[in-house]
Amino acid sequence: MVPLLLVLLLALILFGAGFALEVLWWVAIVVLVVWLLGFVARGTSSAGSRGRWYRW
Repeated sequence: MVPLLLVLLLALILFGAGFALEVLWWVAIVVLVVWLLGFVARGTSSAGSRGRWYRW
């Protein structure tokens, strides 16, 4: 009985990690799109902005 519970626990942990990694991939894609949009908007902004849209 204990090995079966351990296997089920391991399956739940791996499922949770896989779901978390999937969410992190989507977050990374959204951040990349926002960064690219900011990069493009920087090129079309007014000349007085000196071309930097972020603070770092």
